[in-house]
Amino acid sequence: MKETDFFGVFLSPFLFWSLASFAILWCLRLVLSWTRFYRYVWHRSLFDISLYVVILTLLVFYERSTTR
Repeated sequence: MKETDFFGVFLSPFLFWSLASFAILWCLRLVLSWTRFYRYVWHRSLFDISLYVVILTLLVFYERSTTR
């Protein structure tokens, strides 16, 4: 993992993965709301944070598998 130099500040790649995961989650939440999927979810906040963790994990694993 290589840090990115942003005007003298070194940023971890995890920051970019987490921002990308949040953007994907935001789009996915719009789709899930539009399809009224959340009616079947017991606790929306727990479902959303779990979905975020799954998306973040998939992005990190995908990036690590392509860099080898």
